[in-house]
Amino acid sequence: MADVKMCGLTRAEDARHAERSGASFLGAILAGGPRHLTVPEARQVLGTPRHGVRRVAVVGDQSAKEVIVLARELALDAVQLHGRRTPDEAVRIARSAGCEVWPVLRITGATLPVDAVTWGAVSGTLVLDAFVVGQLGGTGVALDWSALAEPVAALRKELPALRLVLAGGLRPENVAEAVRLLSPQVVDVSSGVESAPGVKDPVRVQQFVQAAHRAAEMSR
Repeated sequence: MADVKMCGLTRAEDARHAERSGASFLGAILAGGPRHLTVPEARQVLGTPRHGVRRVAVVGDQSAKEVIVLARELALDAVQLHGRRTPDEAVRIARSAGCEVWPVLRITGATLPVDAVTWGAVSGTLVLDAFVVGQLGGTGVALDWSALAEPVAALRKELPALRLVLAGGLRPENVAEAVRLLSPQVVDVSSGVESAPGVKDPVRVQQFVQAAHRAAEMSR
């Protein structure tokens, strides 16, 4: 089954609905933009640690120390790392914060960054997202999944245990195609299920989760 990460959450009721609908990961953005939350706001939206759903914060240019502090304050399951980072910094954050670290590879065209294997070996999880100048995510821009199929297969050959999180332009209408072409373990959606920035449409949330799960079952 392809797990679903519902990201860019700004309202506790949307997070509860996503969880009830079958999302496995709830994401809050602490990196600026129209869906930005403060730590207290993220705590209210994501809730406390619990069985059945994992809580992820998206961070940007905060220092490693700041990321560690907020991860501890929120008792996060994972931190999604944007911005300029090094593998050593990611290891430090994971160890000190006691949570997973998900580096984001921002992609243009049909090639993966040359350090993809290094990052994947360090973290065990990689997020693939579209590169858009001046924005970290939630852009609605999709990757060229067909063109990336071969590079992703090669990456998995190097790192068989890698968890792949696919983001960028996913919607209920196209997530099945993305799952068919790249077989990600997690599909990450934000703007594709919204009625306004940060406001999730409950019907589209359910449609997305159902489409992702159905596609994964069919691709077995």
